[in-house]
Amino acid sequence: MRRQKLFRIVVMLVVMLLVIGCDQATKAAARAALGHGGVVSVLGGALILRYVENPGAFLSLGAWLPGAARRWLFVAFPLAVLAAMAVYVARRRALRARFAVGIALVAGGGLGNLLDRILHDGRVGDFLNLGLGGLRTGIFNLADLSILSGCVLLLLGDRPTEHPDRESGKAPPAEG
Repeated sequence: MRRQKLFRIVVMLVVMLLVIGCDQATKAAARAALGHGGVVSVLGGALILRYVENPGAFLSLGAWLPGAARRWLFVAFPLAVLAAMAVYVARRRALRARFAVGIALVAGGGLGNLLDRILHDGRVGDFLNLGLGGLRTGIFNLADLSILSGCVLLLLGDRPTEHPDRESGKAPPAEG
């Protein structure tokens, strides 16, 4: 059981580091290639690359808040949530693979955006915009995509379990 937990933690750390590394690398590439204001249309406009720096959260929510409020809301609060996730994972005896990867994707994406806020005066670099015709997404980055993917995995099920027999599909022993 101890090896499984260690293996799970190593896999989660690898997923988190891959997410952070890919996120930071793509943001740096977008910043260098597009600068502020450059636009590249790909696939007939289905994908538009445009680098912007977002001082708010998703879809610039909270961008209007004063700097101190944004620091608390977008730096201190995410740090507390990520710490709580780490404690939760460390205390669990068993987590199913989908749940563990979901948590790692959310944590990696959160850390990628948090790193941006720390390195870029409270702003997060976004550069991806998808759409068909007049229907378009907001501008986002790989960290956002990782967070969304992790949330989908978490919502799909495979909740954590404490009972090893539930992992194997066997019925738990009858209590007498």
